[in-house]
Amino acid sequence: MMREKETRRIITINEELCDGCGLCVKACHEGAIQLIDGKARLVSDIYCDGLGDCIGECPQGAITMESREALPFDAQAVAARQKASSGASGPLPCGCPGTATQDLRGRTHEKNLPSPCTQGTEPSRESRLGNWPVQLSLVPEEAPYLSQAALVMAADCTAFAHPDFHGAFLKAGEDICLIGCPKLDDAARYEEKLFRIFSCHKTPHVRVVYMEVPCCGGLVRLVQNAASRAGHDMDVVLTKISVRGELLEEKTFCYRQRG
Repeated sequence: MMREKETRRIITINEELCDGCGLCVKACHEGAIQLIDGKARLVSDIYCDGLGDCIGECPQGAITMESREALPFDAQAVAARQKASSGASGPLPCGCPGTATQDLRGRTHEKNLPSPCTQGTEPSRESRLGNWPVQLSLVPEEAPYLSQAALVMAADCTAFAHPDFHGAFLKAGEDICLIGCPKLDDAARYEEKLFRIFSCHKTPHVRVVYMEVPCCGGLVRLVQNAASRAGHDMDVVLTKISVRGELLEEKTFCYRQRG
């Protein structure tokens, strides 16, 4: 079934400025751009994720970003297209090999390996990360590790402010971690993506770890809005920390759907 168009950020190419160098084609991991008749062209809206990796590679300044009505980005269509063109045995959900979906839960981590920068001091702690990628923009909505999983939705800065983010907020082998910034990223797009994840995967619980700074309130609001629309019972725990990593406040909201 064809999905409806939505207003989102997507690239536009000025063909008058384009000199056909092809650098943008190489920069676009999703294959949204092709050279046609010597000019770079967006072949389909569904292949453009709106992240704009191609923009900085264009020496002529021919590529810009605009907000307009377009079909939603389709990670499955990108993966299928890449598989068909490369003959690969498995799809890469976001085009770039570094963002291939990995479920890390249940794997044995190498413990107590000293960091190269701290030889002779306290050994490093075990990672509790249960998934890859973690950036919400890169996580495929169909990733199997999202199914009925408890989520930790963290503001980007929290892991740097809190001295023990993994130990405090990630349960080994259980929680799935997602990160994002409501100030620097597209908050409306994040809310819609979280709504689809919550509703499709029957998310039972999400913890929002956010900073005390005002802009982080946006992360709280978009998660709460998505949870209220999810269509099933779920709990949202709000955990606020200070810029010095102190736990300032924790609240739990229970969203219950009336029968």
